Amino acid sequence: MSAVAAQLRHQRFVAAVPEIERIEAQPLLAEIEQLKRARHAVVLAHNYQAPAIYHGVADFTGDSLALAQQAAHSAADVIVVAGVQFMAETAKLLNPARTVLIPSNRAGCSLAESITVQDVRTLRRLHPGVPVVSYVNTSAAVKAESDICCTSANALRIVESLGVPKVIFLPDRFLGHHVQQQTGVELVLWEGSCEVHERFTGAQLRGLRRDHPGLEIVAHPECPPEVLAEADFVGSTQGMVDHLAHSKPAQVALITECSMSDNVAVEFPGIRFVRPCNLCPHMRQITLAGIRDALRDLRHEVTLAAEIIAPARRSLERMLAVGRG
Repeated sequence: MSAVAAQLRHQRFVAAVPEIERIEAQPLLAEIEQLKRARHAVVLAHNYQAPAIYHGVADFTGDSLALAQQAAHSAADVIVVAGVQFMAETAKLLNPARTVLIPSNRAGCSLAESITVQDVRTLRRLHPGVPVVSYVNTSAAVKAESDICCTSANALRIVESLGVPKVIFLPDRFLGHHVQQQTGVELVLWEGSCEVHERFTGAQLRGLRRDHPGLEIVAHPECPPEVLAEADFVGSTQGMVDHLAHSKPAQVALITECSMSDNVAVEFPGIRFVRPCNLCPHMRQITLAGIRDALRDLRHEVTLAAEIIAPARRSLERMLAVGRG
């Protein structure tokens, strides 16, 4: 990391993290930086990570697609994924010869856990010849059974890139419903959902508007349809950030995992963020101490069976070839 980039990261860290938390974190931050240099390592952090991680130690940040792209281009010997298990698996699939670590093996995902390899095979039997589009929020084994992956940023583009009248789209039914409203392609949906986004309600958003006149509501497409219907803008994690940069609302509520508001607010000091807070319990498993321990002990290394890597990587590379959209 260049001196300019390091200085910018420090400025954002100071802006995003309370002073007492910064003081407590300093010894760990120093240890992590020393270990990164010794291991020739990088830390990838998802937007839902706590600000001390996101602004304190991450070399690369972003949504699932951005992290996948950064992992694919990494030259580091060791990649630490400050995210959940499927993200760490994705980094390993794109960097099979490198050491990939996840700071906690308890950082799962309700979406990834909602579908199995056998479920995908059953869907293929029920819909012969229909291609399978899997959200990146799936296990490597499910990706290996799929034709192509997608993220919330490029789901519509991926579906339409196949040039077929019907696709199997899994596992998030709410994201699938959102895509179905925008395309003539028929989607066979699975009944998965995100335990964070599914908790938001239309009534909650109407209450926010009542309590905060003029509030702009920006929602993630993993939310239920009644929530998306109340939103002023619906977009992926990165799409939300891009929208704020363009629209510059006076006040906004990001209807997604609430650590994202803490992280993004640093980039938009002129915007007042109203924070309806649903935290992801899996993202909270990742801590600075866990990152330090992973680097120090090479702990929680991600390993995948050889027969899974090639087909799962192919599904990811097809997604990356299509791009963000």
